[in-house]
Amino acid sequence: MKQITIKNEYISLTVLEYGAIIQKMMVKDKHGKEQNVVVGHEKPEAYLNDQNALGACIGRYAGRISRGGFHLDGEFYPLPNKNGVHLHGGKLGFGKKYWTLKEEHSGNNPFIKLSYKSEDLEEGYPGNLEAYVTYKLIDNSLHILHEAQTVKTTVINLTNHSYFKLDNENSVAHYNMELKSEGFLELDEQLVPTGRIKNVVDTQNDFLSSKKIGPTSLDTPFIVEPHCENAVTVSSDVSGIVMKVTTNQPAVVIYTPGAFPAICFETQNYPDAPNHSNFPSSILEPGELYRNESTFDFGTL
Repeated sequence: MKQITIKNEYISLTVLEYGAIIQKMMVKDKHGKEQNVVVGHEKPEAYLNDQNALGACIGRYAGRISRGGFHLDGEFYPLPNKNGVHLHGGKLGFGKKYWTLKEEHSGNNPFIKLSYKSEDLEEGYPGNLEAYVTYKLIDNSLHILHEAQTVKTTVINLTNHSYFKLDNENSVAHYNMELKSEGFLELDEQLVPTGRIKNVVDTQNDFLSSKKIGPTSLDTPFIVEPHCENAVTVSSDVSGIVMKVTTNQPAVVIYTPGAFPAICFETQNYPDAPNHSNFPSSILEPGELYRNESTFDFGTL
């Protein structure tokens, strides 16, 4: 299970070929001390039994798909599901596959590029699909580029599933967060979108002005304007680390797990878009190039 590390004067990033996983990301806090800002296993082989998708590339479709599958071009594609709900690409998904290292560059703006070929009907999805993930360091930011091409019409929604931890405290309640999102997707009891969009005003999901996360528990798809600069800003007063997220995607799923202190920012299309005609299309046609471009900028208070 190969580890690849790239670094510059601001960030050191370690990635595994298995799952295209971000295993470790070191940045400096307000005291100049290095802090690992992602939750991960020290030993690579521990990821074989990981059930939390720590740092993994999620695909072929991130998030939940309802109704046991989806219709496309007049055909129904059943997907592995539990009580009708398919999650994060299926039983294994891209985060449990061995990727291939395509390129590695250690000079200025170092990067790692990995690829994975998903066969037709793998986990139920149509079409042979070639997926790529590029992790690139530019100054104090991590740029993540997901790309994909298909030989048959399919649906796709890739994202990175890193759990961010900006200090060593046992909670994220003290984190400050500002989120440039006026709406979020209403979810049913299975955390599947109902198709309705709700306004954040007068709800726990209103982070239009920076505030403490507090006791708020999140597993929520927030709507953001694609390419909106610093759509998310989160910081810790303890470490002084600030992280800002910019993406070309229409949503950020923010997730705070109950089992350990961390927070995910999954930049992606809407969950269950294949089953909602009013959601942004997740369809990828032959000859098209899918691109999810997201940037995670780090600094200090």
